[in-house]
Amino acid sequence: MALAFGSTLVTQGASAQVTEPQRIPPISAKAQRGVLRVLAPPEVLMDGQPARLAPGARIRDRNNLMVVSGALLGQELVVRYTRDPLGLVHEVWILRASEAAAGMPPQPAPTPY
Repeated sequence: MALAFGSTLVTQGASAQVTEPQRIPPISAKAQRGVLRVLAPPEVLMDGQPARLAPGARIRDRNNLMVVSGALLGQELVVRYTRDPLGLVHEVWILRASEAAAGMPPQPAPTPY
């Protein structure tokens, strides 16, 4: 009886799937998708176009941890990002491989004013 119970646990354990943890807080629905390359902070390229990081810009890595822009020098990263009212890059989320492959989620319809 004990042997049968033990084999059941092994069988069930082998069929479990590993899922990536959810991002908390989640990526903003307003975030655009792009390719970020940090040149010399706060100077960056966003989709090959010159841009600047906003003062206090927040960059979250694939594990949703904050990273400083200097740690990303020269890397090309698929990201989602938001801009502040002045057009500076304010929030950046570096996408995991699964998020990058999934593409952009459907965008909500704009509300008429």
